[in-house]
Amino acid sequence: MKAMVQRVTWASVTVGGEQISTIGLGICVLLGISLEDTQKELEHMVWKILNLRVFEDEGGKHWLKSVMDKQYEVLCVSQFTLQCVLKGNKPDFHLAVPAEQAESFYQGFLEQLRKAYRPELIKDDKFGAYMQVHIQNDGPVTIELESPAPGAAASDPKQLSKLEKQQQRKEKTRAKGPSESSKERSTPRKEDRSASSGAEGHVSLEWEP
Repeated sequence: MKAMVQRVTWASVTVGGEQISTIGLGICVLLGISLEDTQKELEHMVWKILNLRVFEDEGGKHWLKSVMDKQYEVLCVSQFTLQCVLKGNKPDFHLAVPAEQAESFYQGFLEQLRKAYRPELIKDDKFGAYMQVHIQNDGPVTIELESPAPGAAASDPKQLSKLEKQQQRKEKTRAKGPSESSKERSTPRKEDRSASSGAEGHVSLEWEP
């Protein structure tokens, strides 16, 4: 799943000359659904979009506040062309999920957004229609998001924190060097060649003329 998130001062969707959705300050999200996407990718993208820090804080510092922090609006637009693969100069969309499947998945995405945030602040388009999307990009700021590939490491901050701590412990262990017991095991023992045992098959190196 891919999403283009744009910070906006204003955005709208028009179908057949009629404006069907509009927002003020917030983000406009263009969403492209792929054949491989599941509920897991959907939930990941919802979390990422709502927590993406593209706004200033009260002190004017950049990249510290999300759309939820600011209580701004979100306009979502289904955009299958984000799954484009070029064949020469011709766009190919075989990676995009077919329209009949995409609509129910997209509606599920909107439902998850509304559950996670304030439903009255989530606006959308008219799925499958020919639309004019007007975006007044603020900055400009445009962020491309992509859900992790199947089998990739989790991107949840808590999980990443665990992985970082594990890595730090490994680095500390390596910095200390091998333990005394491991040193003893790795140190080769000197053989006593002054005596031999015929039962063990050793041959004495001493001889008399």
